Amino acid sequence: MPIHELKEQIARLPEQPGVYLYFNAEGDTIYVGKARALRDRVRTYLGAYGSSPKTDALLDEVVRLEVIVTDSVVEALALENNLIKQRTPKYNILLRDDKNYPYLQLTTHEPFPRVLVARRVERDGSFYAGPFLPAHFARRTMALTHRLFGIRSCNEVITGKRGRPCLEYDIKRCIAPCVDTVCSADQYSRAVALTQLFLEGKNDELVKTLRARMQAAADGERFEEAAQLRDAMRTVQALHDRQQKMATTELGHRDVFGLKLGPAGAVIQVFQVRSGRVVERVALGTDEAIVGSREGEVLAAAIQQFYELRGVPPEIVVPAEPEERDALESWLAARAGRRVKIVAPQRGEKRGLVDLATRNAALAYQTRFNEAQAAQYDALETLQHVLALPALPRRIECFDISTIQGSETVASMVVCEDGRMRPGEYRKYRIQGGLWLVAGGSKKPAIDRAAPVTSHQSPATNNDFAAMHEVVLRRSRKLLEQGGPFPDLMLIDGGKGQLTAAYTALEALGLANLVAVGIAKKEELLFTRDHDQPIALGTHDPALLLVQRIRDEAHRFAVTFHRRARSMRDLRSELDGVPGIGPRRRRTLLTTFGSLAGVRRATREELAAVVGVKAADAVLAHFARA
Repeated sequence: MPIHELKEQIARLPEQPGVYLYFNAEGDTIYVGKARALRDRVRTYLGAYGSSPKTDALLDEVVRLEVIVTDSVVEALALENNLIKQRTPKYNILLRDDKNYPYLQLTTHEPFPRVLVARRVERDGSFYAGPFLPAHFARRTMALTHRLFGIRSCNEVITGKRGRPCLEYDIKRCIAPCVDTVCSADQYSRAVALTQLFLEGKNDELVKTLRARMQAAADGERFEEAAQLRDAMRTVQALHDRQQKMATTELGHRDVFGLKLGPAGAVIQVFQVRSGRVVERVALGTDEAIVGSREGEVLAAAIQQFYELRGVPPEIVVPAEPEERDALESWLAARAGRRVKIVAPQRGEKRGLVDLATRNAALAYQTRFNEAQAAQYDALETLQHVLALPALPRRIECFDISTIQGSETVASMVVCEDGRMRPGEYRKYRIQGGLWLVAGGSKKPAIDRAAPVTSHQSPATNNDFAAMHEVVLRRSRKLLEQGGPFPDLMLIDGGKGQLTAAYTALEALGLANLVAVGIAKKEELLFTRDHDQPIALGTHDPALLLVQRIRDEAHRFAVTFHRRARSMRDLRSELDGVPGIGPRRRRTLLTTFGSLAGVRRATREELAAVVGVKAADAVLAHFARA
């Protein structure tokens, strides 16, 4: 089934609220749904075949999936509603009517305003708040304006000359502007102003006032009044917490850009807001890495390319200041025939929407460039920041020494590029010794390989520091001869001593500008030349995990080479000393008799049949002396 081809993508979806969109082969949106947890909800479609004819038809047609993350289920509901009305997907049958979620209208164009429920925002001079999701929350809020501020709910023409207030006044749901001796026009205007602040969400002072009144009522044993104030305070707090980003009357017409710029490339998410609603989401992205680019540069290019063939809204909201903003605004204004502003908000509702678009851009970045690859680049970025490297450590070379009591000391060098190991560039070294001089208690490299070893030399085969010095020296000298490529970072398996030995070798060749870092095995600490104290990364930090993976690979490669070197030494010690037994005859003997023990147990006739009489006598004589 086509839906099962999306199984890997579904497994990587976030467990966050949001909206998911299904597309067919023609690229048309065929279904829009909301979810409290995107991964869990979309995963249910993998086993939904056969549940209904409509679901079966949908699953047969799906070829692509996109998601938009929101801050809450309520925002997902608003965005789902907007996208369905904008795209009219054919499988969203239940939401294809012309209804909208309600707003609250404060009729400020009337002498004595009221609070009403409205289905759409009109240009009639009234103040609108919302939308309210779910719909009954709008009526609860409207009722609260009656209880808190005494806003009238009747349809009467208010003159102030009514004989007495109605029942709403008696049950404390209206301050009775219809009787001017009870409530003057100025008093009612103040109540209207407070109501507008309340609907705008400026409720911090209001919550404090309600809490104080509730406490006073409880202290006076007016428990019914205290309970009403408690419920009112909870409703105010809930209204404050449910600020909508996906639909609001304050956003008007504008586009909101979110940007994720990483080593693998860049992804931009554009939320198109029309009449206060996010009606469309457009994704832009690069197909390859953008080396050395800044956010402002990428945003400037994105704005130019995005509006080349699209209409321009009055305002464009971006996460950072684009380069040549004034020139961009002039170019956009010329295309739109009116003024266009580019703003980079630092706080408030617009900043919240920018942050949401940026979160969606980060999610799309992981999907576009493969989640594992994106995680590797994040680890490299962390290393660059922690180690204060001048550039991203795309190429890392790691060195490890393997020895047992100084015998058959070998070294390995492994290469990691862009978070991936490069086995074809691995190198192994037999430590030769004689490349580290000790004179007067100080250590310095002996660059002249032909120089005789003096009594002051410390054999590298018995010294881990000297061995590290030798292998770094040999590797760096080879890079100089070949002209690179030089590593952005050298990892040294060991602590301060091994790190100092590596830098001594680099300085001897004039490569002290290269950066080397030591990593201790037990504590997993990073040692640097410029810091007295080691750097500790979190146990699950991606940067530490990458360093450990590279170090472990170097250790594996060194140990494998060391074991082979020891086995070759064991073979040489027994057979290579026999006169007349060369590599070919040695291999023939071991193959025929299975092992050295088998060769030792063989008779003269058996040996002579394999290597001849003279060589057989030499072998027997050798083992007789042993």
